[in-house]
Amino acid sequence: MKSFLDQKVLRYNTAEFILTDPVQFPRRYTRKQDIEIVSFLVSHISWGKRTMILRDAERMLAKFGQSPYEYVMNDGYKNLGSDNIHRTFFEHDLKYFLGGFKNILSKHDTVEDFLKAENAKSAWDVASLLLSEMLSANNGLTNKYCLPTSPENSAIKRINMALRWLVRDDGIVDIGIWKIFTPAELFIPLDVHVANVSRDLGLLTRKSNDRKAVEELTCKLRQFCPHDPVKYDFALFGTGIGNDK
Repeated sequence: MKSFLDQKVLRYNTAEFILTDPVQFPRRYTRKQDIEIVSFLVSHISWGKRTMILRDAERMLAKFGQSPYEYVMNDGYKNLGSDNIHRTFFEHDLKYFLGGFKNILSKHDTVEDFLKAENAKSAWDVASLLLSEMLSANNGLTNKYCLPTSPENSAIKRINMALRWLVRDDGIVDIGIWKIFTPAELFIPLDVHVANVSRDLGLLTRKSNDRKAVEELTCKLRQFCPHDPVKYDFALFGTGIGNDK
């Protein structure tokens, strides 16, 4: 199994992969805050048909001009209306999301600095802390289209995807600008396809796609590569119908 997965990683963890993957969007920026904001936003809409994800991410980022960070800090998001961004995610949801980043970046230089100050230890800490800032920025109102209202039991696939981009640093696809976590501490971004493939391969027994499933699968992948288990996201993505993820 390890040999099979390693071969898949070599096939998909390549520079060519970037051209058809949402990771291309944060890679366009050099300023750390821009990369952070775009990583979380684009990973957030990375569900459904890939051509639609790429199209909608392009349109979303066009709203921000040259710098998403400057757009946030200058309150550009407050003028957003109700146009659709991606499937069930609309401009008013984006406004809610960006309000949380304004809260964070008004107090800390970067999102990573904020997480360090709050002593984040896991992806679920990241999700909970981001949720707290969004609630604070939006008068305590919840928004299920931005983050799970109870992330502690969720698979938090989109957070784990953003963390993969921000933390993994093999110099090929992922960006690797954060040092708050090591690649060994990451968890697999578990979507329906990755979960089904993992069950077919005997890597996952849990039937629900929740936190316990993420932990079970990641634990198994750590047996194959303790220092970088999430590299196998490329392998699981590339198996079966991966390109429709």
